[in-house]
Amino acid sequence: MKQEEQLSRIVEKVVVSDDLHAQWLNSLSMMENTGARKISKYEHPVNTTLIVLKHAAEEARHAYYLKKQIGKLTKDGCPDYSYPYLLAPIESHHYLNMLDVEACRYLKNKLHLEGRALKHGAYLLVTYSIEVRADMLYGIYQEALTRHKSKVNVKSIIAEEEGHLAEMERMLVQFHPEWEKLAADVCEIEVRLFNLWVSAIDKI
Repeated sequence: MKQEEQLSRIVEKVVVSDDLHAQWLNSLSMMENTGARKISKYEHPVNTTLIVLKHAAEEARHAYYLKKQIGKLTKDGCPDYSYPYLLAPIESHHYLNMLDVEACRYLKNKLHLEGRALKHGAYLLVTYSIEVRADMLYGIYQEALTRHKSKVNVKSIIAEEEGHLAEMERMLVQFHPEWEKLAADVCEIEVRLFNLWVSAIDKI
């Protein structure tokens, strides 16, 4: 609950300032784009499923959608993902990358996976943990947007992220009989990294 309260406080501060709000949207867009690029990198050149293609396409669309929302706040702000246009730029860039690295390390130690099996397990567990986070983050964000009657909204993203979470759960059931324990462990890693990101943004 403390984490949600901290995030709610940050979002309240962000949505009442067009400059901060633009950087917030840009930071979220950058992270969605990072996710899309990671999924595309994970894709097998031949054996790629419809769900993986759908997921990559939707993450890329989220990045584009969030980026476009910036135009409702400012005409010239945040032309790219360079540091001056992000909130907590170092932590924003490191969040997904470190989650990926630590999840791979965890799976190597826990299940002794390697190669394609390791990539697949990391894709499922990292994506699952991010979707759990997205459900919380975008929900709090949309509540603030509605409360402040903002021109910005993320309702379409919320609906798609909920669908992603259900898809990941179905795939994890097929991946490992103890998937819930694996997912809980990776979610613990995500919570720690997310706390670093939130704490950095809270200093703005």
